[in-house]
Amino acid sequence: MMTDKQTLLTYTALAAAVLFWGLSFVATKIALQSFPPFALIFFRFFGASIFFILLLMRTGFPILTWQGAKPLLVLAIFQPGLYFTFETIGLQYSSATKVSLIIATIPMVVLLLSIIFLKERIRIINIVGIVISIFGVALLVFGGQNVDELKGVLLGDFLILGAVLSASIYMIMARKLGKTFSPVQITGMQVIFGTILFLPAFLFTLPRMEWHAVTQNGITALIILTIFATIGAFLCYNYALTKIPAARAAVCINGIPLVTAFGAWIILGERLSALQLAGGAIVISAVYLANHSPSPDTTKVISDNNN
Repeated sequence: MMTDKQTLLTYTALAAAVLFWGLSFVATKIALQSFPPFALIFFRFFGASIFFILLLMRTGFPILTWQGAKPLLVLAIFQPGLYFTFETIGLQYSSATKVSLIIATIPMVVLLLSIIFLKERIRIINIVGIVISIFGVALLVFGGQNVDELKGVLLGDFLILGAVLSASIYMIMARKLGKTFSPVQITGMQVIFGTILFLPAFLFTLPRMEWHAVTQNGITALIILTIFATIGAFLCYNYALTKIPAARAAVCINGIPLVTAFGAWIILGERLSALQLAGGAIVISAVYLANHSPSPDTTKVISDNNN
């Protein structure tokens, strides 16, 4: 049972992560004008890894056997490995606002994975939320595109759905690892392993890097992504995952689209069509239903023990 102080700290950390990640979609769009995707990802995580190496030298590296390192390495493959590959490339084809709304389906996927792998119980209202969210995502993906634009946009949207799945697996895994490692150790090893994973793709990209295209805005966006969206957000979120269940922490991701939409409107001048706005509202509402937990005496519970 958490104290009031721990509860306040946990949800303050979640709010900070939502703010940093919400604005990261805007910063990534700006940075991609200067850096190729894998160069951007590598620079971002290389800078963060230096910070965490210095921090872990003071606080203590985890004592790792191969058995202990393996789950941290697998965690890094999904997040940041696959997640940032899908997200960064997907942002080249889709708007920051729409991407953040698709990312808002992560709590729904976390719930599904919890049911499948953790054998958690599910209620009828949760199933309704899952079904409705699929309709909302369809509106987001198809609700504002001309036929000629659809091919590239669909590629971007499906890449973002890959990011959603990767992030959801990470959340389930990080919750378990929090029983063995501290938030700083999880985040630090996650970033260090992620940097190593992205190194080959960066080296492949490096000969084609157009250094003359790098702007001051691009460098500023890269620094912001490194300090706030990588170091700050992951520290905050991994701390929260050690205190509350993954599904409950994931629900807070619903706030990311609101931060992104406001930032993209002010900085990038982005707009969504009326259908896409409706789809975004449906997604956010449906994710709430998918994770809603009313009292057992008011809602029928479905479990694998049903008669």
